[in-house]
Amino acid sequence: MRIARLDSARKKIVLSQNGYKWAGALFAMVLLLASPALLAQTSSPEVTITHPSGIVGDSADNSAPLTITLQDALERARANDPSFHSALTDLGVAREDRVQSRAGLLPSVSYNNSFIYTEGSGQPAGRFVANNGVHEYISQGNVHQSVSLSNMADYRRSSAALAQARAKAEIATRGLVVTVTQAYYGLVVAQRKYATAQRASTEADRFQKISQKLENGGEVAHADVVKANIQAQQQRRDLQEAQLDMGHSRLDLAVLIFADWNQNFSVVDDLQTPEPLPAFADVEVAGKKNNPELRAALAAFSVANHQVTAAWGGLLPSLSVDYFYGIDSNHFAIRTDGVRNLGYSAVASLQIPIFNWGGDRSKLKQAELRRDQARIELTHEQRLLLSHLQQFYDEASTARSEMDSLSSSAEMAAESLRLTNLRYQAGESTVLEIVDAQNTLTLARNAFDDGQARYRVALANLQTLTGSF
Repeated sequence: MRIARLDSARKKIVLSQNGYKWAGALFAMVLLLASPALLAQTSSPEVTITHPSGIVGDSADNSAPLTITLQDALERARANDPSFHSALTDLGVAREDRVQSRAGLLPSVSYNNSFIYTEGSGQPAGRFVANNGVHEYISQGNVHQSVSLSNMADYRRSSAALAQARAKAEIATRGLVVTVTQAYYGLVVAQRKYATAQRASTEADRFQKISQKLENGGEVAHADVVKANIQAQQQRRDLQEAQLDMGHSRLDLAVLIFADWNQNFSVVDDLQTPEPLPAFADVEVAGKKNNPELRAALAAFSVANHQVTAAWGGLLPSLSVDYFYGIDSNHFAIRTDGVRNLGYSAVASLQIPIFNWGGDRSKLKQAELRRDQARIELTHEQRLLLSHLQQFYDEASTARSEMDSLSSSAEMAAESLRLTNLRYQAGESTVLEIVDAQNTLTLARNAFDDGQARYRVALANLQTLTGSF
């Protein structure tokens, strides 16, 4: 019995040792399989970074963001904006319309080839009077010229339409400048407001710690700590909203300036160096001379006038002249039975309109109605130009004059917050004064940033009337 027990114990020991061996082997295999991942984590961890601008990138990707200035943004937008290219397409179509209308005033040359087969009648001529024989071959060059008042009016109308399309393309260009300027400086201001929100959140957290220390020392009530906590939470929410607005502004600008989807770019903050504002007299002269809306209205009125002339041409006679040279013979040959088939003929036609149930007079009435409408729009555009010149100039002048005041307010708000913090720590001010000073500083800084961007946008609007951009 004792020997049997010893044998059983030996078997258990051997089995346990074998189990340890298998466990050790399994643990070694796990280590071998997991070692590449562990080595990768210890050597170069892959971290996904979410930037405040909304760009998601890899830490291993060290490509620097593309730096975009306002002029770069304008050039990129001109290459990618569909509305701007639509205006350029209309300009190209108007240019080709003028080429086609000019071609209608010039002689055209064509070469005609025909074979006419007529049922025979037993005679050299066929059954149809118009045909010279059973077989008739026509191979002639034709020079055609048509002269009418409508053709000349169409050419002048197409020239005026080209001038109108050119003015509209310039309008689209200047309108794109305003759109890109708004989006560009919208992103600049959004980044500034995000930085302001970060500073405000940091200041609120610092004040929260100060109030807690003062409460622990018995210098302030617990209500101050509660108010400081509420203020800190509000500033954190404002920081999140500022980050969201900055992301939206970045997306708006990216859609305008990039042909492909790209958010890895930065903009140059040049709001600290505002452009000078010219005198109103110079702006007024440039506006009356270079305003594209006024040129478009003048061209539209000219188009309407020429349409009236073209409509009158439908009531007047028109002349056409055709010169033919070639063969018109019963045989497709230069000579037939010693007779030369080559020759020429000329046809002059004068078409005199007599009666068409009032269709031409209806067209004339339509053209006159359009001309009257174009005249009204022209006078309205002239009044609107003077109004917009004064309005945009006053906007730019006011924004320019307020910039110094806004800057001074921001500096005084920062100094007020510093002094209020000192007074609070000395027990001379309340927590409400601290919160009010913090909010005032944030509002003052944001107002200063908005004021600088407002001046640039107002200047861009003014430049759309004067053409100086």
